[in-house]
Amino acid sequence: MTLGTSSRPKYTRRPGRLTRWKGQTTFIEAVRELGRNDIRCLLVGSDQGRSGYRQELETKVQQLGLGGIVRIVDHCDDMPAAYMLTDVVVSASTDPEAFGRVVVEAQALGRPVIASDHGGARETVIEGETGWLFPPGDVGALTHALDKVLSLPEDARADLAARAIHNVRENFSQKSMCAKTLDVYYEVLRAKAGD
Repeated sequence: MTLGTSSRPKYTRRPGRLTRWKGQTTFIEAVRELGRNDIRCLLVGSDQGRSGYRQELETKVQQLGLGGIVRIVDHCDDMPAAYMLTDVVVSASTDPEAFGRVVVEAQALGRPVIASDHGGARETVIEGETGWLFPPGDVGALTHALDKVLSLPEDARADLAARAIHNVRENFSQKSMCAKTLDVYYEVLRAKAGD
């Protein structure tokens, strides 16, 4: 999910396929609680045949009076461009994700992130430095985090972007992740040899 503001409408993005455990309803409810009309929010991802769930989300958007603010967008072939249009990227999953690629991709492009405080996000987000974590499903906490991010002055946003990019390059590049994976294998082999 993405969100944006400023002189242009702010965009928030909520990337990820449309499925209940990805937390789209939590995001929509937090946007309503935010009570702002100067933002635009995109739920980016295919429903992968879950047309009933997509309709449920569209109905909720209309019932909450968010038709001019929240849009559901299908699959996107140019995710870097989608990320760069945003002021914040949200991963509101209600179930832990093993890694949560969206959070790392957004940070790699210097976008502020807000993610559920479980699963891989605990390892990929440095709280208050590269993004923010909130208790899964907690609409109030997500609303507070969104308000905080959307209120960041430009210099704070630039500092956060630099830290996020550095974090990803240092810890989540392909080279780094391969080296860390091999280290685990070597550790297991050494332990096995010691038996």
